[in-house]
Amino acid sequence: MEEPDERLIQGNPRVYDGEIPSAEPDPGSHAALEAKRRHGDELTAISDGLVALLKEFYGRGPTQAKSYYQDDLVVCILRGGYTQVEQTLRDGGRGAAVIEQRMQFQDLMRERFEAVIEKATGRHVIGFMSGNQQDPDLMCEVFVLDPTDLV
Repeated sequence: MEEPDERLIQGNPRVYDGEIPSAEPDPGSHAALEAKRRHGDELTAISDGLVALLKEFYGRGPTQAKSYYQDDLVVCILRGGYTQVEQTLRDGGRGAAVIEQRMQFQDLMRERFEAVIEKATGRHVIGFMSGNQQDPDLMCEVFVLDPTDLV
């Protein structure tokens, strides 16, 4: 007959079973639910903030926005939002001018774009990259945050 594990005799019910325990809190715990709500609030603030900024300066904003935030990376995909002038230029074969103008605008507005992210996440932005595409109409804003000591 096999002898009982010494840890069980001493009243310690945890016996190593060969699996690595998760560092994540129980998904149903209060702490996990609060972290999920906070993360959702950050994503909403990022999407809404970037849309508002573009609307303020372009006169209209993207029709859709979705943000992603994981570790030290924030990505926001924005759809729609060409102005009438941009659409006219694009339809007239001058799409490259629209892309160039948008890139110049985003470079000029860098500090404002970064401020939206820093306010939403509470972290410092150390990198910002932007890309535009015309068909379909997409903008992609990528932000790299100051690394944390978290693993």
